[in-house]
Amino acid sequence: MLKKSFLIYTLAGCLLTTSAFSKTDTKEEQINTYELLNIFGEVMERTKVSYVEDISDKKLIEAALNGMLTSLDPHSSYLNEQDYKYMHEQTSGKFGGLGIEITMENGIVKIISPIDDTPAAKAGLKAGDYITDIDGETVIGLTLNEVVSKLRGKVGTKVKISIRRINAKPFDVTLTRDEIKIQSVKSELKNKDILYIRISSFSEDIDEDISKAIKNAQKELKNKLSGIVIDVRNNPGGLLDQAVKVSDLFLEQGEIVSTRSRNEEDTIKYSATSGDIARGLPIVVMINEGSASAAEILSGALQDHHRAVILGEKSFGKGSVQTVIPLRNNAAMRITTARYYTPSGRSIQAKGIEPDVNVKQAKLEEIESTAYNLSEADLKGALKNEQANDNSQKQKSDDKKADDKKDYQLVRALDLVKALYIYGQNDNISASDKATDAETKNKVKGQN
Repeated sequence: MLKKSFLIYTLAGCLLTTSAFSKTDTKEEQINTYELLNIFGEVMERTKVSYVEDISDKKLIEAALNGMLTSLDPHSSYLNEQDYKYMHEQTSGKFGGLGIEITMENGIVKIISPIDDTPAAKAGLKAGDYITDIDGETVIGLTLNEVVSKLRGKVGTKVKISIRRINAKPFDVTLTRDEIKIQSVKSELKNKDILYIRISSFSEDIDEDISKAIKNAQKELKNKLSGIVIDVRNNPGGLLDQAVKVSDLFLEQGEIVSTRSRNEEDTIKYSATSGDIARGLPIVVMINEGSASAAEILSGALQDHHRAVILGEKSFGKGSVQTVIPLRNNAAMRITTARYYTPSGRSIQAKGIEPDVNVKQAKLEEIESTAYNLSEADLKGALKNEQANDNSQKQKSDDKKADDKKDYQLVRALDLVKALYIYGQNDNISASDKATDAETKNKVKGQN
């Protein structure tokens, strides 16, 4: 029986060898590959016979395939039918789990970012946190797919994870799994005339949601919008085509991003089409260490074209392209095929995007004055302002501003947008005054 099985695996190895050899392989390299495939068959057979527990061919082969790909980089992997289905659910904006994007860093599971309004985000998990244990069992030695499988489960079930955070004591948190429905785009007006757009992930059709949000804001304010803040903090990325389409909304022309593989002829460049939906209004993009992949493509494109000011902290640095190749039996392989480059030729990989204005998250507090200060309104007999706003509306406005003040980076971004808008308006007035002065001088000369 052992000999028979061994012959089957050796034959499979020979078939694989035929397809594995390239035209440039030397004879010696071909012999080495043949020997290694024979060793693979032998190891597999001996494992089936000698391992302490019964183990299936399917499990062994899938583990071998996944090990081959994950050894290349943290983002390449083998996807069995279940993993492949899960990947589709993620990009369509609806799936089950905890709501965290993770990666493997030197054998340790690192959180890239929690997704807004999910169990992970509500529990206070942060970008940069490390997961050391799941339900009391260490994650060291597990593959990324195995970790993901342990974190996923039926909606309503609980999972306990152990977290290590820089400059903090290790702690455990118990999360209840939920159906993750991602609302990738949220928007609202801040400070009455600045549109705040939160992009939590680059899933399908978000360019249409962003376009709609801007048009609605312009309509509501009767084209008196002062600027836009785009928040991609803790955005783990998503679809490349959506990163390109969202960038294109704000660019008139030029390259958005390029992907370069090891073969120069396979380089692909994505370029903007004419039309800026924001009509030149100032834009501030907010990033942090949880901004990755597609979020970095958007930030890099708008930064290189001087179309937006990037504010916050250096991004994650995930600048590689993964191609998903469908295989038989509803499986697939995800393999890194290229790197992303910004319009100026910068590689994002392992470097990230450096913000133009470096602002770390901080707590903003107002300092109460100890002096006895008077204003005009405090003076006896002072005239009342006939344009005073209703107190209830003022209270709502004050409450909203108080909530915003909890987010220091957002406060800075809103201030920056307003400053850029005022600066731009002053430039327009100055140019208009110069034109008027020149026109007046010409008339005087004509009269003389």
